[in-house]
Amino acid sequence: MNKNNENTNAFLIHISAFAGFMIPFGSIIVPLILWQTMKDRSRFLDEQGKEAVNFNISYALYIFILGVSIFPFALGSFIRHMNDYNNFHWDWGNGGLFGIFGMASLITLIGFIKIALIIIAALKSKEGEDYKYPFTIKFIK
Repeated sequence: MNKNNENTNAFLIHISAFAGFMIPFGSIIVPLILWQTMKDRSRFLDEQGKEAVNFNISYALYIFILGVSIFPFALGSFIRHMNDYNNFHWDWGNGGLFGIFGMASLITLIGFIKIALIIIAALKSKEGEDYKYPFTIKFIK
């Protein structure tokens, strides 16, 4: 495979993570399928495919953990202000609302960082550079 096609295919593997905006788990499934179909063509495609899949799995895990961590804030507010079933109200004082909005803001910030990192990786791989995503757990070695 010539170097230009190899770089273009690596670019497509990285950029395919945006399929997650249209298909549930598409940010993992589409790069995984592309990597599996192209990994035997070159070492560069194999490495960049692994990197893209590992990053997207890591990101999904991080967002899942942060998303689950919102529930204690809501549950704490629910339990703290439940004096009886007829007089229940959500009282977002004492940090409950701040905790939920703080976690939601953190999840949104990480989402923007993910978009930026995918674009950077795609552009670097288009130039033929090996790109390593930061904070990536190596699920596939």
